[in-house]
Parts: sequence; structure tokens; C-alpha cells
Amino acid sequence: MSRTVLLNNLEHHDLRVIVARGARYGDGEMLAPTFFSEFRELQAHYPIVFQKTADGGFRSVALLGLRPGENLFLEPKSEPEPEPEPAPGAAADGERWDAHYLPMAIARLPFLIGIADEEPMVHIDLDHPRVVRGGDAGEALFLEHGGTSAFLQGVASLLRALHDGLRDDAGFIAALRRHELLEPFALDIRLDERSQHRLSGFHTIDERRLGALDGAALQALSQAGHLQAAYMAVASLSRLRDLIERLSRRHAAGR
Repeated sequence: MSRTVLLNNLEHHDLRVIVARGARYGDGEMLAPTFFSEFRELQAHYPIVFQKTADGGFRSVALLGLRPGENLFLEPKSEPEPEPEPAPGAAADGERWDAHYLPMAIARLPFLIGIADEEPMVHIDLDHPRVVRGGDAGEALFLEHGGTSAFLQGVASLLRALHDGLRDDAGFIAALRRHELLEPFALDIRLDERSQHRLSGFHTIDERRLGALDGAALQALSQAGHLQAAYMAVASLSRLRDLIERLSRRHAAGR
């Protein structure tokens, strides 16, 4: 459940947001929605694939795991650092995000863009586990004597980039479909003699068809910024090996 409201400094002056990573804070997701202009940062760490939507379209997603509800980039902290006594509801969970780049769709939690008076505005989910009132845990959203904190200003910039990127991704997906570049794929993973898993339900870019496009099609894709993004998505599939290795380590450790 969520309780999303328009953020304001009168009703929410004492809100703070926990920035530690962990499944208890909503990070335990298998995938993160993304958009083609984020592919450059993502492709070094995460496989980028395409998922069918309820309306018959597609959306770009970064794979964080290979099974529903499992994020393979959440790892136990190897050497927990001493921390001050946490505020109620904000205890450290001993997890860290094991990659140098955090997908925007994950980084924005518990905030989202909502429309108020026909304008995109910052909203917050008051029931999200990252949100606390008062105390010293987490990051303050508003300054003591008014005004927004540097943290909230950064959140607003991130939300704008995410909002615009997801909107513009529709053109990228349309171009991929127009040139019939999306193909379904399945990945069979054998962890041991008794444990197997199949990843399915996603599409990837057909590299052969992409390379066979004529000059006019390639030029149009390039001018829109779509050609580079398509090849980054193709290159990102090499990160599937990393996900399999992470899953194998967890399986061997009985996690």
C-alpha cells in the first residue's frame, strides 16, 4: 500500500528520508524501469532488456536479478561500520548496493512525479519505509527556517530527468518496433543437479537485424540518439554472466 501526497513544507517540514540501501527499504526488486538516455550509465553494470506492458507495448528495464523479488546487487556489508543508535523504525539492515551506479528508478524512492494544476510536481509516499518523522535519521527535506534542503533539490532534478526520460523512451520503443528489432529470449540457468531456473518473458534487440538496416534507417536512428542506445543495450547483455555468478554464489551460500 502507498499514501502518495503532494510534498509541501508546512505539513511535511519534519519529514526525513532514509538513504541506506536494503530490501527493507524497497530495494528488493528484480528490475528497474529505465529509458534509452540512461543506458550509457546502466550498461556497465546491468543487462538492459525489454518487457511487454499490459497495453501490448514495451518498456525498457534494467535487470537487477533473475528471479522475482530478488535483487542480486544487494549484498551484506563485509565489515559493518559503527553507527549511532538508530531512530525507531530506522535500524540499519547491514546491506549495501554492490555497483557504482544506482538506477534512477531505484534512487528516486520514496518520491515520484505527480501532476498538480497540470504541472509535474514532487510527491512523496508517506507510507514508504524510507520515510520517518523527526529525529536525526536520514536526510532532511526542508531547512529549519524554511526552504528546501540540498538533498530535496537533488531529488527534484532526478525526478525531472526520470519523468522526461520515461516519456521520451516511447519514441525509442516505437523505433525498435518499427524496424522489428525486438525478439523474445529465454535463459536457462543450472545452479546444480537439482536446481534449475529459466528467465523468460523479456525481449532483447536482434543484433543481426540491426546490422542489416539500410543507410537511411541507420541515419534516422542515429540522429534520434537511438542507434547508440540500441548497441548499448546489446552490449549490456554481457552482464548476464555477472548476474548468473551472483546467483550461483548465493545458492552456494544457502541464501
